[in-house]
Amino acid sequence: KNLEAHDLIDLFFKIEMPLSKILMEMEFEGVKLDKELLKKLSLQFDASLNHIQNKIFDFCGKEFNLASPKQLGEVLFDDLKIVSNPKKTKTGQYSTSEENLSKLSKKHRIVKEILDWRSLQKLMTTYVSALPNQVDIKTDRIHSIFNQTNTTTGRLSSNNPNLQNIPIRTKNGKMVRSAFTAKDGNIIISADYSQIELRVIASMSGDKNMINAFNNSEDIHISTAANVFGININEVTKEQRSHAKIVNFGIIYGVSAFGLSNQTNLTRSESKAIIDNYYNTYPYLKQFMSNQINYARENGYVKTIFGRKRFLSDINSRNGMIRSSAERNAINTPVQGSAADIIKLSMIKIANEFNKQSLKTKLILQVHDELVFDAPLNEVDEAKKIIVKNMENAYKLEVPLTVDIGVGKNWLEAH
Repeated sequence: KNLEAHDLIDLFFKIEMPLSKILMEMEFEGVKLDKELLKKLSLQFDASLNHIQNKIFDFCGKEFNLASPKQLGEVLFDDLKIVSNPKKTKTGQYSTSEENLSKLSKKHRIVKEILDWRSLQKLMTTYVSALPNQVDIKTDRIHSIFNQTNTTTGRLSSNNPNLQNIPIRTKNGKMVRSAFTAKDGNIIISADYSQIELRVIASMSGDKNMINAFNNSEDIHISTAANVFGININEVTKEQRSHAKIVNFGIIYGVSAFGLSNQTNLTRSESKAIIDNYYNTYPYLKQFMSNQINYARENGYVKTIFGRKRFLSDINSRNGMIRSSAERNAINTPVQGSAADIIKLSMIKIANEFNKQSLKTKLILQVHDELVFDAPLNEVDEAKKIIVKNMENAYKLEVPLTVDIGVGKNWLEAH
C-alpha cells in the first residue's frame, strides 16, 4: 500500500526486485585476487610510507605520531605556524581534516607530503593489508556484499570489503585495482558510462546548449570551456578544459567560487566569473536547479526519473548551513539517483540476455557508473556487444548514453 501511495510500484517490481537476484549472483561469484601482487605492493607501499615519513620528520625537525591529529596539529600550527589563524574543532583541537589540509596544501609543501602519507596509509590498511584476509578459504575468491538500501540516492554500496572506494585517480589506487584478476583462461571486461550524470542533468533540465553539445558528440568539457571563456573550440587549453570539467561535475554538487578556487589556481573573483559565465551558457540548468529546490520546499522530497523519492526534512530549516545542504541534495539526488537507476536497469537487461544466450560471462562488480565482468575468451566479442547495446539502450534520454569498454587480464588493464 505504501508503494502504491508513493507511486513506486514500477520502481520496486521492475528494478529493485529483479536486481536483487543479480546482486545475489554477484556475491556468490566473487572476485579473484592476486595475493602475490598484493604482497609485493605491501613491501613497496611500506617503503614509500617510511620515505615520506622521514621527509616530514626531517622538515619538522622532530619525530611525532603522524596518525595523531592532535600531535600533527601542534607541529603544523604551533611549531611551524603554517597559517596565522588555524581552524579548530569543537573540542578546541587544531583541525587536520582532509578538507582543511587540502586547502592549505597550496600554502605549504609539507602539507602535500602529509596528505600523500595519509592516502597511502589508508590504501595500505583498507586494501593492501586487509584484502588477502578477506579471501574465502573454500572458493579462493573475495565475496563482497552489495547493498540496495544503504544510500539515500539509490546508488548501490558494497562492504566486507568495500570495493567501490578504491581511488582510481591516484597511481597507487590504480595499482590496487591491478590485483583484481580474471579466472584462469578468462579475461576482465570493464564497461563504463561516459559522463552519465552530466547527460542526465542535460536531459532533465532540457538545456538546449548542453543537449546539442552531447548530440553533436562534442567533448563536453572543451565545449563548456569555449563557451565560458568566450573562445573558439580549437583554442581551448588543457588548463581551461580542466577548469570547465571541475565546474561541470561540481555544479551538480553545488560548487561555489570558493570551492572552485580551492581546487584550481584561480582566484575567487576569477572562479566567480567562470561560474556566472557557466550559468549564462546553460541558462536552463540554473532554472532546473531552482525548480528542484522549490519542488522540495513545497513537497518535502525530490524524485528521480523513475520516481525514486528522497525526503528532505531540512529543506525549510532556519539554519542556513543545514538548509543549504538540503538544497544541494535537492539538486544532486535526482541526477545521481537517476544515473544509479539507469545502470541498475542495464544490469538487469544484460543479465537477461546473457541467460537467453547461455553465456558463461559473469558480472562480478558494480562501481557507480562502471560494470566489471569475468568472461571466457571465446565469449568476449559477443559479451562486449551485449554489454554496450544494453547499457546504451537502458533508457532513452534527450542525449545519447555512451559507454567506454575495455578488456584486460586484470581490472586496471581493462579500465
